[in-house]
Amino acid sequence: MVVIHVKFQGGEDQFLYETTGDTSNDTLLRELVDINNTRVRIAYLCGAMSELAEHGPSKPHGEEGIDHIQQLNGGTFVEKADNYKEDPSGSRTGNGIGEQMTSVFNDVCRDAEAYISKDRALARKALTKEGMEEKLQTMKGAVTMAFPMGLPKHDPVYSALEGEEGLDGTQAQQGLLDPATAQLWCAGKEFVREELVRDRVGKNEKTKVVAKLQKPGHGAPAREPCVSEGERKAMMAHYFKRQEELKALAEADDDDYLHSAWADTKALKNSLQGISGGMRAPGIR
Repeated sequence: MVVIHVKFQGGEDQFLYETTGDTSNDTLLRELVDINNTRVRIAYLCGAMSELAEHGPSKPHGEEGIDHIQQLNGGTFVEKADNYKEDPSGSRTGNGIGEQMTSVFNDVCRDAEAYISKDRALARKALTKEGMEEKLQTMKGAVTMAFPMGLPKHDPVYSALEGEEGLDGTQAQQGLLDPATAQLWCAGKEFVREELVRDRVGKNEKTKVVAKLQKPGHGAPAREPCVSEGERKAMMAHYFKRQEELKALAEADDDDYLHSAWADTKALKNSLQGISGGMRAPGIR
């Protein structure tokens, strides 16, 4: 299998994906975009489900507002359940799901975040379409357990679970890519959609390449630095320490060595006479 180590601008986000040399670049790009967009959905859902667990479903459009202020002004009355906790943003009803289901939500989201984390790429574990779908279904199942009657269609969690269109108008939408126009670059050259993967990386099926996935119009991405950030910091610390040592040597007295025992010109004579260190030779009183 050819391993594609996909990175993005900045290098903070990354994942591994396995393909074959006979796969067309167009197919590869569409698969990578699908993986990327699903990762964006999962990351968004983890945050939205946390808010859902604490403050309940979203209010309908036009009814947003902080509950106690709305009640003072004679606005919409919100029915308060046992797990009510007022939403400081005023966008949710405040009727959370309770500690037990919140724990379930946290476990599900933690597992999903671990699956899409860049640490998985650093551990040399590739993502799969099946694995991503499994995480989405698990998240959907947890939401169904907490809300058997279903969420309102205007809730962000409901929209995101339905598909990528649910991210429209959110900050997460900026991370989505178009499968028809996305570009993949490796070593300063683009993966041409009309070619095969082996035309770009070679015929060896055990090849691993680092590539950048990005939106069109940005040109070839900048090359990565030769050393990692950790290596750069270690080198800087070493050079600083060496500089301080050289500085201390330059400031030291040039005659300091004369005070050392090895620089004493009478050391041999004193040793033979037995008077070095305050000791006398045998027989001398």
